[in-house]
Amino acid sequence: MANEQKATATSEEAYLRIGEVAERIGVTERTLRFYEEKGLLKPPTRMEGGFRLYCDEDVRRVERIKNLQNLLGFSLAEIKEMVEAAEVKMQLAAGYRPEADLREKREAVLRAIEVTERQHALICQKAGALSQMQSHLEERLVMFNGWLAHLDERLAGEKTPKKPKARSASH
Repeated sequence: MANEQKATATSEEAYLRIGEVAERIGVTERTLRFYEEKGLLKPPTRMEGGFRLYCDEDVRRVERIKNLQNLLGFSLAEIKEMVEAAEVKMQLAAGYRPEADLREKREAVLRAIEVTERQHALICQKAGALSQMQSHLEERLVMFNGWLAHLDERLAGEKTPKKPKARSASH
C-alpha cells in the first residue's frame, strides 16, 4: 500500500500511464502488457485503481526493446537475454566496491564476461545472417545490373539507323 501511495503522490512528475508510454514510444498498450507478461518488462508500479505506472527507466527499457526488434530483427527471447545481460552488468558495476575481497571482484568480473560473451555471440549470429543476406543481395544487384547493361546495349543497337540494303539489279 505504501508503494501505491508513493506512486500516487509522485505520478504527475515521475510516472506515465500505459497509454502515455505507448503513444510516446509508438507501440500499443497490448504490446506493453505482452512485454510484461513475457518478462521483458518488470511489473510496473500500480495505482490504487490498478492502473499501470511506468518510470523513466521502464520507458528506456521499452525503447531498447523496440530498437532491438526493429533494427536488428531480434526475437523477444533474444531481446530479453540482451536486456537482462545489460542489467546484470549494470548491477555488477553498481555493486563494485574498491574495498571488496579480490575473489569477490574476480567473480563479478567473470560474471560480466559471461553475460557479455552471450551478448557478443548473439550479435555475431545476427551479424553473420545479415552478412549472408547482404552478400546475396549484392550478387543479385550484380546480376540485375548485368541484365540491364545487356538490355541497354541491345536497345542502343536498335536505335542506330540501319543502312538500306542495296537493291539487286534484277529488279
